[in-house]
Amino acid sequence: MTSWYEGPLAAFDTETTGVDVETDRIVSAAVVVQDAPDTRPRVTRWLVNPGVPVPEAATAVHGLTEEHLQRLGRWPAPVMYEIAEELAEQAAMRRPLVVMNAPFDLTLLDRELRRHRASPLGRWLEASPLLVLDPRVLDKHLDRYRKGSRTLTALCAHYGVTLDSAHDAASDAQAALDVVRALGRRFATRLERLSPAELHSLQTTWHAAQARGLEAWFARSGSAEAVDPAWPLRPGMPAAA
Repeated sequence: MTSWYEGPLAAFDTETTGVDVETDRIVSAAVVVQDAPDTRPRVTRWLVNPGVPVPEAATAVHGLTEEHLQRLGRWPAPVMYEIAEELAEQAAMRRPLVVMNAPFDLTLLDRELRRHRASPLGRWLEASPLLVLDPRVLDKHLDRYRKGSRTLTALCAHYGVTLDSAHDAASDAQAALDVVRALGRRFATRLERLSPAELHSLQTTWHAAQARGLEAWFARSGSAEAVDPAWPLRPGMPAAA
């Protein structure tokens, strides 16, 4: 029987105007679907004119200028609808969705849908919930004492995965998917008997524990910084906020 990490996987990634999920916007996104390792992936890309200024700091990361997005990007409302429909299709097929640092990308998509479609992401997932695999959470749990960064670039280097063009949504999505496959093989004895649904549930607990640990580390360092334990999606803020 083929293990889940050798079977069909999808991956989702975004590039944005910044790192605040409540106020920043998506400027590009991609969904990559791959039926098996070393097979040709199917890639869907979106380029978005966010309708707000694109900071130079964001452009320095992903290379997408405000002028380029205004000229070639589409308006957010139809794009967010198409992305939500694509993720709902993956969920309906019970195909696991790889999302590096899922609480960022999925929460940002949720806020964009609320902003432009007046509906949360959950509306598209009522019939079939997502089965999310987050390489950051998995790696931190399975190899918790390893020192060093846990960014996508660092994980690619650690697991021997090629990252062709960092901070391109499609390239990042494919790399995250490949990291999950490599991680599955490396920790096969601990993962192969778990289903994606079981792993999704476990990651909720693992991420919360990791958040508490990071918060404690901040406190020991003299900082009172809070770390949100919610995974893979942060709850929506009350309307009054």
